[in-house]
Amino acid sequence: MESRKQAIIDALRAFIRQRPGMDPRNSDRAGYLSESRRVTQDRHHAETLLAAVASNDGITADMIVKASESAYSGRLGLSWVAGCDPPQPRIAYCTGQYFPAEYRRAVAAVCASALWYYVREHELPTGENFREALYAPGGTVIRERAWHFRGEWLSAGDWLRAYFRREFGRTIAERYFQ
Repeated sequence: MESRKQAIIDALRAFIRQRPGMDPRNSDRAGYLSESRRVTQDRHHAETLLAAVASNDGITADMIVKASESAYSGRLGLSWVAGCDPPQPRIAYCTGQYFPAEYRRAVAAVCASALWYYVREHELPTGENFREALYAPGGTVIRERAWHFRGEWLSAGDWLRAYFRREFGRTIAERYFQ
């Protein structure tokens, strides 16, 4: 793995693992425990998606930085500290409403975005598993593109959602790949 990508992965892993800093005085016991469970689940999702990005050699440091510019409204900013050798990433997070409940979701969303773009560009089937049709004005569809997945023809977005559902399960796929 390239050193810049490794530095980003290490920085994001440390960012995920920091304590959320939830204050139990902000809600009653049931509310606090419920929020705590969601925050813990967000950590597991973020770690799973970060591991997938780290293990995919096709995803570069620049792709992760680009994904951070658009995913989660661009609130998780990745940049480089000037003059450092080896390069050191800087994470800047702009809180929306409540930092403990959202910072791990931001990392998961950035990782999901990087995975989505990589799979869209490099994993969509070709050949007999792809068809394209362009019909005339008197008939039907103009420019239909479809990919074959488990016995049915799907649009690119539906194929990608099915792919990620198979890779990560329903919960992660529905939350981060819609």
